[in-house]
Amino acid sequence: MRKYLFSAGFALLVAATSVSITAMTPPAFASEIKYVVNDIPVTTGDIAHRAAFLKLQRKKGDAGQEMIDQTLRMAEAKRLGIRISDAQVEAAYQRFASSNKMQLSQLDGVMEKSGVTKSHFKEFIRAQMAWNQALSARYRSGDGTGAVSEQDLVRKMLEKGGAKPSATEYMLQQVIFVVPAAERSATLAKRKREADAMRARFSGCNTTREFAKGLIDVTVRDLGRVLAPQLPPDWAEQIKATKVGGATVTRATERGVEFIGICSSREVSDDKVAQMVFQNEGSGDKNADELSKKYVDELKAKARIVKR
Repeated sequence: MRKYLFSAGFALLVAATSVSITAMTPPAFASEIKYVVNDIPVTTGDIAHRAAFLKLQRKKGDAGQEMIDQTLRMAEAKRLGIRISDAQVEAAYQRFASSNKMQLSQLDGVMEKSGVTKSHFKEFIRAQMAWNQALSARYRSGDGTGAVSEQDLVRKMLEKGGAKPSATEYMLQQVIFVVPAAERSATLAKRKREADAMRARFSGCNTTREFAKGLIDVTVRDLGRVLAPQLPPDWAEQIKATKVGGATVTRATERGVEFIGICSSREVSDDKVAQMVFQNEGSGDKNADELSKKYVDELKAKARIVKR
C-alpha cells in the first residue's frame, strides 16, 4: 500500500521517450459524456487521455474501465474526508521530473505531445495519492480489518519462541521553510537554497531553533518519538539512511521546503512495538493490488454506472 505512483519501468520509459516524442503532433480529442458514475460524468476526452497514458506505459488495458475505477476511488476518498491539495500534487509532479533527471518543461512536453496531457497526469497522481490513503484507512485501521488482536499477538510471539520483536524508535525534528501557494513559482528555488544551507549546518536538534532565529518563515517542530513502522512513506527511507545528529536531504512539499533532523534513535521492544511489527508483517502477506481490486469491486457493486 505504500507503493508510490508508478513502476520504475514507466519512469524509465518516460525519460527515454522524452527525446523521440518531441517530433510528434499531439492528438486532438473531442469530448462528450460517455459514462455517468454516481452522477459524476466520465467523458470521451478523459478516456482518450487515459488510452494515451496506457500507450505511453506500453500497458494493455481498458481506458474506459480505468476511468470508471478512478472516479469511484476519488469519490470514496472524498467520502472518507481525504483531500489531496494542488500543492501536494505539484510537489509530486516535480519530484517525478527530478527523479527522472528531467526539467519540468521536458515532462510537460512528454505529457502534451503523447496525448496524455499534464492535467490528466496530475489528476492521476492525485487519485493515486488519495487512494493510497483510503487503502491505508481501510486495511490498517483498528476496526478489525487490519489490526492485530491480542490473541494474534500472543500466537505470533509463541511462534517466534516467545520473543517480542524490536523496532527502531526515533526522536525527530521537522524543519519547514514555508512557501505560500501563491508565491510558490517565484520563491521555491530560493527557499530550497536557504533550506540546503541550514541543513548543511545541522549538527543535532539542540541548536536548530538558534539557527532558525534569523530566518524568515521557518518552522521547527519536535515530532517526538516515532517508531520505524510509523514513519511517513515519503520520508521513511531517508530517515533510516541518516545518522543520528544528521538531517535528511531537503525536498519540496505542499508546505514549502522541508528536511527532518534525527535527534536520537534506539531499539525498543514492548507490546505496542510487537503489535505494530506483526501488523505490518500481516499486511505484507496480502497483495496490495488484490486489496485494491477487492475494495473497488465492492464500490462498483453499489455504484450507479450509466453508459451514454
